[in-house]
Amino acid sequence: MSLPVIGAALGTAGLETWRDWILDKQRDVELQAFHTSSVLNGDWTAEAAHTRKLLDGHTGHVGIHGPFWGFTIGTSDADVQRVVATRMAQGLDVCAAVGATQMVIHSPITTWDYNNISRFPGDWQTMVECVHACIGAAVSRAEDQGVTLVMENIEDIDPRHRRDLVESFNSPALTLSIDTGHAHYAHGSTGAPPLDYYVTSAGDLLDHVHLQDADGYADRHWAIGEGTILWPAVFRALSTLKAKPRLILELRDKAGIAGSMAYLERMGLGQ
Repeated sequence: MSLPVIGAALGTAGLETWRDWILDKQRDVELQAFHTSSVLNGDWTAEAAHTRKLLDGHTGHVGIHGPFWGFTIGTSDADVQRVVATRMAQGLDVCAAVGATQMVIHSPITTWDYNNISRFPGDWQTMVECVHACIGAAVSRAEDQGVTLVMENIEDIDPRHRRDLVESFNSPALTLSIDTGHAHYAHGSTGAPPLDYYVTSAGDLLDHVHLQDADGYADRHWAIGEGTILWPAVFRALSTLKAKPRLILELRDKAGIAGSMAYLERMGLGQ
C-alpha cells in the first residue's frame, strides 16, 4: 500500500519557491493569498492569473483558505451575517478564478460554547440557524460550482458538535477539516480528546487536514516532528477511513517543509 502524498498550504511567493516540489508528485495545494478583506475587496485578478500560470501542468487538487479574519460564521447579528455571506461569495469567486475545488472555512464553536451551550434549551438550534444564515447561500452555490467547503476546528473541544453542525446542512458541498495543531491545543489546554479521536469522529466526512506540529499549549504551526503530536496514531486513524482527505502541510515557516517531509518519510507515514 503506497504512502499518502502530502501537499502544502502556500501563498503566492511560497508557490513560486515550492512549485517544482508540488509538481514532482502532483501534490495537492492550498492557496493562502486570497482570504483577507483587503485582498477580496480589491482587484485580485492579476494575482489569480499569475497563480494559474504557476499551476500550469499541475493535476493535483487545488483549494483555497477562505476568509475568516474579523468574524465568525455563527454570528447572530443580521448585519454581520450579510457581511459573512459576502465574504463567502468572494471566496467562491476566487475558487472559480483559480480552479479551486475546496475552500477552508472556520468553525464558529468556542470553548465557551462547549461549557455553556446546553444550559438553555434552544441555544444549540439558534447557533445552527445562525450558521445557516451566514453560509447557506455559499453552500448552495458551492454545490452548483463543484466546490466543497470544509469546516476546520478552531476551539472545538467535542468534535461531534462540529460534525452535527455540518450534517445539519445535508449537503455534499459542506464537509469537515481537521487542523492537527488546533486539536492538539484543545487537548492540551482545554480538556479535549487526543487528535486521533478527532479523525475517528469526522469519519468519512473528513475531506481535508492541516498538518502542523504543536506543543498542546498554543497554535504553533511548527514543522512536523518539532512538537509533541503522536503522528503514528494520527496516520493510523486516517488509514481506517474510506475517505481520502487532502493532507496539507500548514507551516508558519515554509522552510520547514523539507524537514517535515523527511520526518514523515522516515516514519513511513507519507511521501
